[in-house]
Amino acid sequence: MKRIITVQDISCVGKCSLTVALPVISAMGVEACVLPTAVLSTHTAFKGFTFHDLTSDISAITSHWKQEKISFDAIYTGYLGSFEQIDLMYDLIKDFGGGSTHVIVDPCMGDNGSLYSGFTQDFAAAMAKLCSKAEVIVPNLTEASYMLGIPYVENGYTKEYIEDLVKKLAELGTRKVVLKGVSFDDKKLGIVSYDSETEKINWYFHEKMPQSFHGTGDIFASVLTGAIVRGLSLDKACRLAADFVVEAIKATLSHKDYNWYGVDFESAIPFLISQLSDSWL
Repeated sequence: MKRIITVQDISCVGKCSLTVALPVISAMGVEACVLPTAVLSTHTAFKGFTFHDLTSDISAITSHWKQEKISFDAIYTGYLGSFEQIDLMYDLIKDFGGGSTHVIVDPCMGDNGSLYSGFTQDFAAAMAKLCSKAEVIVPNLTEASYMLGIPYVENGYTKEYIEDLVKKLAELGTRKVVLKGVSFDDKKLGIVSYDSETEKINWYFHEKMPQSFHGTGDIFASVLTGAIVRGLSLDKACRLAADFVVEAIKATLSHKDYNWYGVDFESAIPFLISQLSDSWL
């Protein structure tokens, strides 16, 4: 069985980060191992949440793995809360990467034109350096603009602008770029992937849902990583991840009293499993 190590915080309640990565990756028939960076009582959309930082535990955990000669087929990093945690990811990639091990970095820092609370342009620059160690990076438009140090363009951009953007992101040092949240109208939302080795750009647009939810970016990145480890091409992995997020949002909206704090991805898991057939490979 293939094995992924995913590095993110974990919320005891609230569907994001490790709380969704672990069940989604497991459902895809891939062993999900975790390196939690912090424990929260709920995710940050709730008020008054508790937070316990686990940065000081990371080196001891990874040292034990080295002692046990544990290996991974993919390293997948999500939300990292400090410069120190970014620095620790270099050691993780050095010690457990290489060979055929995939390295996927989701630079979770912001959305809708702004960085999350506590993050700065200097942090975005540090994240951009970490992306140079990745095979695949998965930013949204906000994260892309901050990592490149350019103004955020919310709408009105052209296809040529987006193509130039993904090429500039690849110049950070990564091989493959998956850019989320691209839209040219009110009806469709798109994913753009770029492979710098083949110089191939793929576009995939799906239905734009009437409401957004916390954690969908984490779900997308988790499915993408699982699909890559399962052997899907980057384009097919993007399509599967986007389709699963749409199915999860539809499942959520079908409930009259749906939770505001996360999507009902659990109800959409049968869809995900059904799509993991030989026809996708």
